[in-house]
Amino acid sequence: MLPWTNVCWPCRFAMIGTIRRGSEQRRWSRGSIVGLYSRFILPRILEFGMSRPGVMRERPRVLADAHGEVLEIGFGTGLNLACYPPAVDRLVVVDPVEMLKKRVAKRLAAAPMPVVVEKADGAALPFDARRFDCVVSTWTLCTIPKIDDALAEIRRVLKPGGRFLFLEHGLSENPRMARWQNRVDWLQTVFIGGCHVNRRIDRLVADSGMSIERLERFEISDMPRHMAAHYLGVATVA
Repeated sequence: MLPWTNVCWPCRFAMIGTIRRGSEQRRWSRGSIVGLYSRFILPRILEFGMSRPGVMRERPRVLADAHGEVLEIGFGTGLNLACYPPAVDRLVVVDPVEMLKKRVAKRLAAAPMPVVVEKADGAALPFDARRFDCVVSTWTLCTIPKIDDALAEIRRVLKPGGRFLFLEHGLSENPRMARWQNRVDWLQTVFIGGCHVNRRIDRLVADSGMSIERLERFEISDMPRHMAAHYLGVATVA
């Protein structure tokens, strides 16, 4: 889930217009439109979609094996916090942007473990190699532009034998739906913060050099049809 928030909204479609009122000219820049959307509108869209009952039911399942020191990439608004098991001793979360700060602050205060928040890009993690017992990604791999770099970073910061726990939407097993996803992917990236709907998540993880130990493919009915296909899995590093 969706939901990693490197926002690349509709710059190509935002018009630079000039509105004349008398002798005055007011210019509306692409940057101002993007800023307003990404700051006030997109976070609320994501919060609504990612807190649907069908989505929330899957969070404890992907987090069930989390333990020790855990890194979560694509923290978003902190919807995973209440779903971590007691085996987690410390949680480090990273995201390149901050969203809904007051709501996030309340969730952080209620978290059952110590949480450290870092503002960072998933493709360039500011951590030592072989540090974490687990890395978590939920609805995040769809949005990272340099996805191969991000997966290489995940592998780098995991301890030998460490686990990568992921829950992501991606390319459907249904050929007809997959063709539709390929058609609408460009539009999805424009309006939903750079989110891709046609990434083959299992193949990307395997190509990064991690070994997939467990993988489930299923659909979440609470999601739009072109985003319903999901990958829930556990991958390890040697």
